[in-house]
Amino acid sequence: MAYVCELGTGQRIYLDNQGTQTVVTVSSGGQGQQQQSSSSFTTGQWTSSPEVFQTPQGAIIKITTNQGEHNIQIQGNSIGVTSRASEGGGQRMQVQQTSSTSASSGFSMPPMEPMKPMEPMEPMKPMKMGDMEMSMNPMQMRMGNMQMNMGSTSQPIRRFCSQCGATIEPSDRFCSHCGHRLS
Repeated sequence: MAYVCELGTGQRIYLDNQGTQTVVTVSSGGQGQQQQSSSSFTTGQWTSSPEVFQTPQGAIIKITTNQGEHNIQIQGNSIGVTSRASEGGGQRMQVQQTSSTSASSGFSMPPMEPMKPMEPMEPMKPMKMGDMEMSMNPMQMRMGNMQMNMGSTSQPIRRFCSQCGATIEPSDRFCSHCGHRLS
């Protein structure tokens, strides 16, 4: 039979004796999040119900078997065997039998509702800042006398001389400003 103990800090301890193994699962959670860690220890068959003592550092679990007493310490989501006696300085917590050995079934979180679909985005409006303009469809950007176009556009493509930067026509073989041979 499995046991559960509520520590009151959003943390639960699940204990189960499976043959000679003691399985300890620490589960903590709040709104929208859950954490769980589990460890197994060879303790032998339990001869009595487990006892849980809450300490300032977490909790100590006392397991009594035909092989003796075993103490398991819980600190946060960390689980380990300790030699520390459980009765000294800890408040005894209520341990209840449960039919579930799964920590996830112990949480009664409401089911999450599906997210609403996103509204379609409004098309980008042309932007203007000082002498800079930018627009989409086709993408265009102008700054002063410079212009960049991407995609289809009804305006002719302006070409510039690689030597001096003067405007040239597609049919020009030489720059009319500096005489540089164009490729």
